[in-house]
Amino acid sequence: MQALSSGQGREAAEAAPDRRPMREEEPAATGSGGYRQPVVGLLRLGFCYDAAARRTRLREQVQRPPLQVVRAFATADGGALVHVHNLSGGVLGGDLYEVEVEVGAATRVMLTSTGATRLYRAHSRDQPAEQRWRVHVGSGALLEHLPDALIPFAGARYRQQVSIALDEGAGLLWWDLLAPGRLARGECFAYDLLELTFKIVAPRGPLACERFRLEPSRRPPRALARLGPFRYCASLYVCHTGLPPQRWPALEEELMALAQELSQPGCCLWGVSRLAADGLLVRGLALESLPLSQGLPIFWRLARLRLYGRTVPLPRKIY
Repeated sequence: MQALSSGQGREAAEAAPDRRPMREEEPAATGSGGYRQPVVGLLRLGFCYDAAARRTRLREQVQRPPLQVVRAFATADGGALVHVHNLSGGVLGGDLYEVEVEVGAATRVMLTSTGATRLYRAHSRDQPAEQRWRVHVGSGALLEHLPDALIPFAGARYRQQVSIALDEGAGLLWWDLLAPGRLARGECFAYDLLELTFKIVAPRGPLACERFRLEPSRRPPRALARLGPFRYCASLYVCHTGLPPQRWPALEEELMALAQELSQPGCCLWGVSRLAADGLLVRGLALESLPLSQGLPIFWRLARLRLYGRTVPLPRKIY
């Protein structure tokens, strides 16, 4: 399917049949022989700074369903807020989603999802579903990625690759929240494969390289070397290239004090560690999702205030 520009995308969406998200218990549509062909979704976003208007604008928007962006909303600090939609309601077995984001110099960009990312059960013939992010943040720019949780259903197989390049003077606030499955349906670590690869590179070299792989049937996630007694996991990367090195110990100490305040033994644990350079990693483990979903914004606000001198409201969801 040919990629659509922003105007074409709106026209096609208006003319397209109903694409409401499926209910969680609803099976994916299939073709002849009862087998659904995987899809390849594409989203390419480019942002630039409009000096005359003193605000960030979405200058490039290329999309192929089921990935879609409707528009960019202005934020209080002159930035742009974008909601990434998945018209299929979740990630289906064998699907490939490619997301490319170009955050131009001096821009402020906030990305969020419209809800949790659901990873559906894979068909026995399917390869693992994949999502690939390629992100570039220009000099003096800030990218904030604040999505909802990733929820793998029973039988899901999924790989995600995130590669982020930061120019000198670029900032990044990027969080993730991983659930063990649909606990209300009795699914806890019932998925087949979850592999998350994450990399941040700056002009002077790599800042973070991480690979997170869980195969519950082969290696129990609750082993002490993995998640231990906890079921939920959250991460927040806080980066700003080019700052004086002495800025980071003070911020690390302040975030660590917050981590100790929010931790509840036997329920939720938070920790903070320094990256190779130019940043920090905040990580949380919990038995339930609420302590992490409430804690991430608290760390985010404090880090943003210390690095940029102001906070902004969390993005509102649109549907």
